[in-house]
Amino acid sequence: MENRKILYSAIQPTNNLTIGNYIGAIKNWLDLQEQYDCYFAIANMHAITVRQNPAELRQRTLALLALYIACGIDPEKCVLYLQSHVSAHAELCWVLNTFTYVGEMERMTQFKDKSLRHADNINMGLMDYPVLMAADILLYGAEYVPVGEDQRQHLEIARDIAQRFNNALSPTFTVPEGLYMKVGAKINDLQDPSKKMSKSAENPNGSVFLTDDKDTIIRKFKRAVTDSGSEIRYDPQNKPGISNLLAIYSAFGGKTVEEAERYFAGTGYGDFKLAVGEAVADRICPVQAEQARILADREYLDGVLKSGAERAARKAGKTLSKVYKKIGFYQI
Repeated sequence: MENRKILYSAIQPTNNLTIGNYIGAIKNWLDLQEQYDCYFAIANMHAITVRQNPAELRQRTLALLALYIACGIDPEKCVLYLQSHVSAHAELCWVLNTFTYVGEMERMTQFKDKSLRHADNINMGLMDYPVLMAADILLYGAEYVPVGEDQRQHLEIARDIAQRFNNALSPTFTVPEGLYMKVGAKINDLQDPSKKMSKSAENPNGSVFLTDDKDTIIRKFKRAVTDSGSEIRYDPQNKPGISNLLAIYSAFGGKTVEEAERYFAGTGYGDFKLAVGEAVADRICPVQAEQARILADREYLDGVLKSGAERAARKAGKTLSKVYKKIGFYQI
């Protein structure tokens, strides 16, 4: 992995992941691990900005690790680790807090949204989330971060903080660039195509989870909202429901959107929705079986996490030591 550019990405172990998470993140990671020096984290420190059941958080953490590996993420090709196992994340976050302005954090869209949804728990971690995310990225000298449109604001803040530190104390951090994925990066709700498919959607029929069995997957696609007319055409503005289904089929069916349009020309909406559901189930069900097999081997999973933490900590420790020197902390 020596002469490759560095890439960082992470997913929280909260709720069940959707096919949107698979398409927008995990599926892309399979290609990215071949091209970049990748650091892939399970972001459990970010997860606790919203109250979690401790036992469930531990269970979901291992389940997500097993899912990564079942999907094809190779611990030998990338650094796969648990965020809380590398203390430098919290340590760098504290330093970066002193280069971040309160007004910037108050204006963050996610902070506003989560404050409305969790009005009984508007904690400092919720506000400080983007600074911890900046620490995550900057610790590893990441040149690239794969992001969707909803994370663009967080990446911009990370860039601002890095540049502010560099300008104040001499060049220290690599200023990261975003890798913005094409069609499929944003998969929308099956019941409301104007909204992104979410792990925490109010209507469970709108989201297809990676834990759903085949019958459930097929049922959800049969109930998916479509549009007026009968043409199967990719046109997000005028045909959001069909366009969303075409994007999903493209990601799971091995065809481009244009190829899928030609393939389904003249097909009725009902048959089209069934075909999309079957394409998703055919990909997801074998992953579920492999995840269950891996999850049963706790010793193997602990070994992956131990190795990943050691490799991540070596890289992160070098960055933190440099930062502490720049900031003026006396070191022994």
